[in-house]
Amino acid sequence: MTRLVEVPAQFDDRSFDQFAAAFAEASKNGERLLFDAHAAEWASPYGLVGLLAAGQAAQHRGAGGAEGTTKPLLTAPTHPDVLAYWTRAGFFREAAELFEIHGKIPRVRVTEESELLLPVTPVRAAEDVHGVVSRIQQRASAILASELNLDPKATMGFAMALSEACQNIVEHAGTGGWAAVQAYHWRRTLARRVVVIAVGDAGVGFRHSLEPTQSKRSAARWGDAAALEAALIQGVSRFRDPGRGQGLAGIRRYLARWDGKIAIRSGTARIAIVPKWDEDVPLKDGLPLFPGAQVLIIIPEQGSTER
Repeated sequence: MTRLVEVPAQFDDRSFDQFAAAFAEASKNGERLLFDAHAAEWASPYGLVGLLAAGQAAQHRGAGGAEGTTKPLLTAPTHPDVLAYWTRAGFFREAAELFEIHGKIPRVRVTEESELLLPVTPVRAAEDVHGVVSRIQQRASAILASELNLDPKATMGFAMALSEACQNIVEHAGTGGWAAVQAYHWRRTLARRVVVIAVGDAGVGFRHSLEPTQSKRSAARWGDAAALEAALIQGVSRFRDPGRGQGLAGIRRYLARWDGKIAIRSGTARIAIVPKWDEDVPLKDGLPLFPGAQVLIIIPEQGSTER
């Protein structure tokens, strides 16, 4: 039997919990999953990376079949513009390894045009992180200065933020993941240009990664939310080496300077450093279970961000 998982028409961080709930419910019996994106109208980098993570999880958990060898199904978007964008963004290049795709995929080259600073790109090892950063650094410098009015010095911090977010996959996930970076007009709560970094995986997640060293400190309240607080707010790492665990803290300092946002979802919890221009909630617990970790970083065009 095949279980249906609907992909939201507007698939981004706001609709991700809806998707996670559908995925969790459909995955209960280990049956083959069908991810239905035929009605998709738009997807952010966060949505595309999250959909790949779901496909990865479906295989690893055996939800792709009794042996875990049959790929889950994916119905591609039917709207030509959406289909073309997903292709240009590199989604189908990565999805082909995870899904049995139904729908005609256009022969559009994966591109790195202006708004796609980094198409969906796999991150499996430290070498991948270096490759991601080197690919984006020069192009990001021009975008950050010309479109976001950031000081040129901000480019190094941007590369650091991207590198640390990707490095989190390598060090904590126990599996591969993906990164994508895009610049576009943010209409939701901020009518200006932004650069969005999305990094995600379907690995072990923050709680499992930090449990050996941190669970006793938090005792009864240990869980996904406590693990995210430890990692983002306290700068805790599973590594005992001095100086480790400062990656997320470094991202926080960089984003504080440029009025940016970071949100991390892992397991059943989500934590965010919320700038004044956004309406997000700093900490959510009891969310639908979704494997691994999904990181969202937003850097806005500089100037007044008063709403």
